[in-house]
Amino acid sequence: MSIRDAMRNPICTNCGGPAIIGDISLEEQHLRIENARLKDELDRVCALAGKFLGRPISTLATSIAPPLPNSSLELGVGSNGFGALSTVATTLPLGPDFGGGMSNALIPPSRPTTAVTGLDRSVERSMFLELALAAMDELVKMAQTDEPLWIRSLEGGREILNQDEYLRNFTPCIGMKSNGFVTEASRESGMVIINSLALVETLMDSNRWSEMFPCMIARTSTTDVISSGVGGTRNGALQLMHAELQVLSPLVPVREVNFLRFCKQHAEGVWAVVDVSIDTIRETSGASSFVNCRRLPSGCVVQDMPNGYSKVTWVEHAEYEESQVHQLYHPLLRSGMAFGAQRWVATLQRQCECLAILMSSSVPTRDHTGITASGRRSMLKLAQRMTDNFCAGVCASTVHKWNKLNVGNVDEDVRVMTRKSVDDPGEPPGIVLSAATSVWLPVSPQRLFDFLRDERLRSEWDILSNGGPMQEMAHIAKGQDHGNCVSLLRASAMNANQSSMLILQETCIDAAGSLVVYAPVDIPAMHVVMNGGDSAYVALLPSGFAIVPDGPGSRGPTSNGQVNRN
Repeated sequence: MSIRDAMRNPICTNCGGPAIIGDISLEEQHLRIENARLKDELDRVCALAGKFLGRPISTLATSIAPPLPNSSLELGVGSNGFGALSTVATTLPLGPDFGGGMSNALIPPSRPTTAVTGLDRSVERSMFLELALAAMDELVKMAQTDEPLWIRSLEGGREILNQDEYLRNFTPCIGMKSNGFVTEASRESGMVIINSLALVETLMDSNRWSEMFPCMIARTSTTDVISSGVGGTRNGALQLMHAELQVLSPLVPVREVNFLRFCKQHAEGVWAVVDVSIDTIRETSGASSFVNCRRLPSGCVVQDMPNGYSKVTWVEHAEYEESQVHQLYHPLLRSGMAFGAQRWVATLQRQCECLAILMSSSVPTRDHTGITASGRRSMLKLAQRMTDNFCAGVCASTVHKWNKLNVGNVDEDVRVMTRKSVDDPGEPPGIVLSAATSVWLPVSPQRLFDFLRDERLRSEWDILSNGGPMQEMAHIAKGQDHGNCVSLLRASAMNANQSSMLILQETCIDAAGSLVVYAPVDIPAMHVVMNGGDSAYVALLPSGFAIVPDGPGSRGPTSNGQVNRN
């Protein structure tokens, strides 16, 4: 209404008399309104920054130079522990006098696209900033608060989120839950052999993050860096990320999430990294697409401890569409054990223990002493590629372009897919076939894992064993548990004219589950790898098993389990 009155009775800002507008096009009127909205938005962002910096932030000087295409809004660094928000690029379409009357704020009609784009970008980024701050506040409170917010379960001792208490204490920062969605929430704490700075750097780098959690993250990328942090640190780093999260089963769809990741240093040696979905903001801007999962404020609080260790408290909170998940996995997902905090912490502990062993100058006593240091690295790199390809075949992530086959005489819980392998030295050329299924077994995960990884019992289930026991030719430890290792197995020759076959195998186990992955490999190629040669040209097609507990009543490798076979 104010804008309408101002346009009916225009006043000259220089002399105060009536202004003669002349013929103003509809496009110019829209630009005037856009500029007014843009100024309000800038005032709101500055007020938001001033709230956390403890001092007012001036919007802009009364006289501003002609516009630059990539101007930025400096938010400064505070001294109250939230000195985080370095620079938020806004691409503001500023006119020659942003603080004057409406006529002086006019953008030239030849640049209408810039005005709209700049406004959308500045509004979206300010919304991202508000969302990140609210998510960080919620994460820290959920990590530090015990009962009645978190209640200890009588089955397995895991923590359960009290939904009523949560709704009383927190305002949903990404809106209300969608119809058909259910909630999962979990919290876990543990000691990890990594310092807080190294862990924060890992989490804020998409490549290192996926390497730290290889079986959980199918694919990830950083789509936009809003702030890289201040003072050469990650304090205040804010970025947009995309990720595909997976459970190793063809019966659980991959979770594709677009989210903000925000890092903040709360005290000396205390950091927090929070994730939160941005789908509600993108819906507002008209750039939304269907999502099967929303990530509520989730992440970790990391505190440095003596001797290079850190105490990590992890919180996972999500909403997902349950109808897309097979009935067999409903209890596991509802408990938060499939994508939950326990799995993140267990994987982090196992991976950091592996890195500590690999960086150590001493070789574990059970390792094969004939392998050089460079040979160990090449074998481990090859084993990691093998495991990554196994996971991609089980979950059908977008790492590869799969085509699903409809096979008439195969049960619906068996997924059969094909893809073409062309010009990939790490795979045989031709059509790659993948078949995966999940079954429930009345046996503990630990016992099943020990049975599958025992080379002396290989002939009971593996046709590649040629009906006899296998012999371990090389062994590289990846953890204190004997089950975390990479090994090279040799099968017995069926006759004197047949050369024996080599099997590369990686096994791993932690509190969240276990994995046995293997592939036949060429003998000359493996000799090159064991001597430190390039493993990228070793062609392999992996098979294996992923073993998880069967529901919320279990904790650790002692209960009945579900097996995913590929």
